[in-house]
Amino acid sequence: MTKHPHDLNAAMAQRRVFVTGGSGFVGRNIIRHYREAGADVRALARSEAAAEIIRHVGGTPVYGSLCETDLVDALTGCDLLIHAAADTSHGYESAEQWQVNVEGTEKLFTAARLAGVTRAVHISTESVLLTGAPLQMASETHPLPQKFAGAYSRSKAAAEQAAFAQANENFCVSVVRPRFVWGKGDTTALPQLVTAVSSGKFAWIDGGNYLTSTTHIDNLCDGISRTAEYGKSGEVYFLTDGEPHIFRDFVSQLLATQGITAPDKRVPRSLVRILAHLGDGLFRLTRGRVTSPLNLQTYATSAVEVTLDISKARRELDYNPQITLHEGMMKLDSI
Repeated sequence: MTKHPHDLNAAMAQRRVFVTGGSGFVGRNIIRHYREAGADVRALARSEAAAEIIRHVGGTPVYGSLCETDLVDALTGCDLLIHAAADTSHGYESAEQWQVNVEGTEKLFTAARLAGVTRAVHISTESVLLTGAPLQMASETHPLPQKFAGAYSRSKAAAEQAAFAQANENFCVSVVRPRFVWGKGDTTALPQLVTAVSSGKFAWIDGGNYLTSTTHIDNLCDGISRTAEYGKSGEVYFLTDGEPHIFRDFVSQLLATQGITAPDKRVPRSLVRILAHLGDGLFRLTRGRVTSPLNLQTYATSAVEVTLDISKARRELDYNPQITLHEGMMKLDSI
């Protein structure tokens, strides 16, 4: 394990940070994390509602759009960029998702370099590695697939390359890849699970008896700040809670925090995979006119084992996830 010479909180306090996606679940927690350390934080806001969320967690909103605004002036004076904004839809190919995830990232990192920002952390996802096959304790050396699970995976992989392309000797760019981000204030995974159960559309694929890595939001924020200080340019770091959990056990505990018991309805994995491929085929055959709620992207994300090895983050970043499963569950409120 690398021992770093300076105190992390002291280093964070000196930062002038620019955050994208600041009104989202991950972004607003990053703002709070840095503000609690004493840093100055600006965050991009597309609307007054987004600006109000940013103010509430201590950030200074900068009005604009990732794709439409010249961000050089907004980034000038900042020394750290944390890029959390993304279109996370697991649906089918769309020009809008590519524009936000790829073209927006390219424009943002170009602006950051021109503005004199010296370090950047791009928040990516383990989805860039997904194909629909199990991913078992993968390390960062695992190659990108020749065929991605879907449009989201493809766009996020291209976004990583767009970010790295702007790096130079004066601009350090690192990428982090969390998996299944969860915690208090979650606006994505937990609400979707609650809706699925309440609407009668929830079923365990093969009983849910396969492993998944997870990333509590507090562990993610700690890992991001460590990457910002200690990460190497051009490098990728997996950030998770450490030990993986059985998918069914983890999801059942999440739902229990909301007073919900998951049904015991099950569906064979083989059937779900067939339906996912049929959904993708239908989209291609009709050129997008007909879509299915199930595709290979959603299947690859939630129907098979996806576990990650965080040895590199432990070694190079002194990353050691502090929030345990029990502690994280105790912090959750009803939504």
